[in-house]
Order: sequence, then structure tokens, then C-alpha cells
Amino acid sequence: MIRNTHASWGSLARGFHWVLGLTIIGMIAYGWWMNHFPARPDRFFYRSIHADIGYAVLLLMVLRLVWRGLNPTPALPVGSPRWERIAARVSHGALYAVTILVAVLGWAHSGARTPNYSDWFGLFHVPQITAPDKAEAQAWEDRHIFFAYVLLALIVIHLAAAVWHHFVRRDRVAARMIDGEAG
Repeated sequence: MIRNTHASWGSLARGFHWVLGLTIIGMIAYGWWMNHFPARPDRFFYRSIHADIGYAVLLLMVLRLVWRGLNPTPALPVGSPRWERIAARVSHGALYAVTILVAVLGWAHSGARTPNYSDWFGLFHVPQITAPDKAEAQAWEDRHIFFAYVLLALIVIHLAAAVWHHFVRRDRVAARMIDGEAG
């Protein structure tokens, strides 16, 4: 089933979850690696790839949120405490918001630096949202990196909650994101 129900995630929502989740974790690791290897002549190439994937992440996040808005969100198991429902809503909202924020900050960094990272895989130029300014480019990059670490912390919390649901609560909250079954 492609659409969500009130009890389970549809295949498209699960696809967005896993593609974006793995890509975002990969982007954080790649970004860390990129910023910790010595300056090399091909550094622009590596940063361009990071930016190109970042633009795709931003587009996929917008599509994911549109899809989420058009579908029901599966409920937590009956009897879940109120704090748990609130924590789930807040943490998912924070994951979405910070993911978009990190991507937009990276986009702002791209436009502020010279040369920018607007050439998307050599296919077309992404319009930039900031003007070239070396000091601003550094400020945008610093914010981008800071919020990437915030995003990493949110991902760790999300993974811990999935482990807690699967191994401690032994409910289907985490498993249904894998198999789509309500249980």
C-alpha cells in the first residue's frame, strides 16, 4: 500500500524515511570528512557534490512534508502516555525543521561564496538565495555546521527512541517503519 493508514506507514512514506535518513547521515559524515581533510586542489569538487546532494535533500524533504500532510499519521499504540505522544510530535517536528534549516543554511553559504555551488551535477544552475560576500559565506557555513551537529543529536535521539520501542516496549512502532505492518 502506497498511502499511510491510521495504523501503519505506506510504502512512499517509508521510502522517504529511509532514503532521507541514510542520505542525511551520509551527508553529515561526508561533511565532517570534507572539513577535516587538508586543503587540496580538488576541495571545491567535494564541496560541490555535498551541495548538490543537499539541494536534493531539501527538495525531498519538501515532498515528504507534502506527502505527510496528505496522509494520516499512524498513531502510537493505545495506552501510550501523553508525554510520549508529545515527545514524538516534537521530535519529529524538530527533525523536519532542522533538516530543512541545515539545507537552507548550506544553500545560503553557496550563494555567499565565490565561486558558488549552484551548478547542480552539471545539469543546471540552482538559483542562489544570497549574494557573494566572503564574511557572510563564513557565517553561513558556521551556522550550517552548528545545526548539522544539532541534527545529528536529534537523529541519535530518534534512533534511541526506535531502539527503546523495539527492545524495551516491544511494540511495533519502529518495526512498522520497516515492514509497514500495523501488527
